[in-house]
Parts: sequence; structure tokens; C-alpha cells
Amino acid sequence: MVNYKELGLVNSRDMFTKAVKGGYAIPAFNFNNMEQMQAIIQACVETKSPVILQISSGARKYANQTILRYMAQGAVEYAKELGCNIPIVLHLDHGDTFELCKSCIEYGFSSVMIDGSHLPYEENVALTKQVVEYAHQYDVTVEGELGVLAGVEDDVSSEKSHYTQPDEVEDFVKKTGVDSLAISIGTSHGANKFKPEQCTRDSNGVLIPPPLRFDILEEIEKRIPGFPIVLHGSSSVPQNEVATINQYGGAIKDAVGIPEEQLRKAAKSAVCKVNIDSDGRLAMTAAIREVLATKPAEFDPRKYLGPARDSLKNLYMHKVKNVLGSDNKA
Repeated sequence: MVNYKELGLVNSRDMFTKAVKGGYAIPAFNFNNMEQMQAIIQACVETKSPVILQISSGARKYANQTILRYMAQGAVEYAKELGCNIPIVLHLDHGDTFELCKSCIEYGFSSVMIDGSHLPYEENVALTKQVVEYAHQYDVTVEGELGVLAGVEDDVSSEKSHYTQPDEVEDFVKKTGVDSLAISIGTSHGANKFKPEQCTRDSNGVLIPPPLRFDILEEIEKRIPGFPIVLHGSSSVPQNEVATINQYGGAIKDAVGIPEEQLRKAAKSAVCKVNIDSDGRLAMTAAIREVLATKPAEFDPRKYLGPARDSLKNLYMHKVKNVLGSDNKA
């Protein structure tokens, strides 16, 4: 077994306490490869932001759990090399079994999510409590979930969303002992978060998604004041990246995300962790497509992955400074 502290990582407990008090949110950026990890660390070092390196079960299968462990350790050393020893969490995104969470803890993860939101309430409580009891033996923090987000991303899929019920949260937190709680207030997984018929259009024909349910968030905050809240499915789907992808041969239609001004508002509340994955995928794909389309003779991966990494870094810096407010909080 590898303890995350040996890798230079931290858990999310102090990070979240500071974020809730400070009115900002920690970026949780998903990564699968070296370029994504480099971009995340470069952006967060330059903005002096704490960060959560987030790995889905699909990413773990893709990249290999041992390689990811050493990449996380490398991220810690890379940040030092760049001049700022920022706090870094290695987090499992949407773990769906006790065995998966246990394995990640044994491989050096400092935080895990157990997602039992698809289960009946009492089964969700029992599964989450089982993970918490194991994780806390090793000072690993645990994120649970109540409510279901619609959309598709990696191994997570649901056609319909189910808002978190405020009258369940206090009981859930008390019975499970979780350190943070992911809720459903209208965010959604993937780049196509909403169907066109769910949206309105502005004067330019741009799709405007339904607003987040801040009334539910406020009610949850009343039930568990000061408790760390997490938003999944919080990519904003930059239309310039979508346009670039489609310009150079892509076929992403009716892609719409969560408006950044709504995420800024959420980050000032008890929402202290915001998950962003699809935006990074879009920025990376747009940059790669542009290089391959405009320089068809290019075959050096560094020549298209390098621009993709730069695009990711710019995106992440924007999120940190202009959306989440976590800059200069390291």
C-alpha cells in the first residue's frame, strides 16, 4: 500500500474549509495523460491556486493506475520545479464500488468519491458509510452524492436528472460521515448537457440553458450550514472551441454548458469544489483538429499535443481566476 502523504499529496479537508470560508471553489480538473496534467499544474502554479487532480474510473483503465500514481507524484515535484508548492489532491471521480475506492486508496489517492446516487437511499447510505469507514483509517477524504445528474461522461450515464432533496442531506451526512457532498441542482455531464427544447435562444440564436436551482442549494445550506458542497457536470462548453472543432471537420451540434456567471455565484456559497472535464476535452480537441487540418503534413505528436496543452493551460487559468476565484489561495 502507498500512502498519499509519501507522494506529497494532501487530502481535501483543509482545502475545503478554507474555500467555504473564503467564498471560492477549488478546481477539480479531470486528466488522462501527461499533457493534461502539465497544463493543469502550469495553470495552477501561475495562478497560485490549490487544485484537485481528478481521475475517473475510465481514465484509470485508460492510463493504468500505477502510471497515474507516479504522474500525481510527478505533478507535486513539477509544481515545486515551477516555483510554487501548491496543495494537490488526487481524487477518484465517480467511484461506484467499495472495491474500486479501496484500490484507489491503496494506490495513493488522497480523496475518493463513492457515487451511490443511483441506488435506493438506504443502500446509498450503507455503501457510502462503508467507504468512509475504510478511507478515514488512512486520513483519506470521501465525497458522497445525493441526486442524479443527466448526461453522459465516461462510465457515468443517466437520461434524466433528479434534484437533490434537501430534507435528505442532513440525515445522509450524519449517517455516512462523508467529508463533502455532491448535489444535483441542474448541472449535467458531457458537452451536450441539455436538449435544444430545454433551452431558450437569445437574439443571436444561441442556446441558453435553464438556470441552476439556487433555491435548492440555499435550502441545503440551511440544513447543513458550512458543509462542503460539490458541483459535478460544470463545464461551460465554450462556443469558440465548439466552432473550431466543427470548422475543422468535427460534428458537435447543439452543445451547451453551464453559464460561467452561474458558476461564479455558486462558488461564493458553500460550493467549494467544481468539476470541469468537458471544457478541457473541447479545448484539446479544437487545438489538435486545427493543427491537423491546417498542417496536413505534420505527424510529430509534439506539434499538435503541444498546442493542445497550451490551449488547456489558458482555459484552466481562466477558470481559476474568472470563474472559481481560487487564484492566490494556495
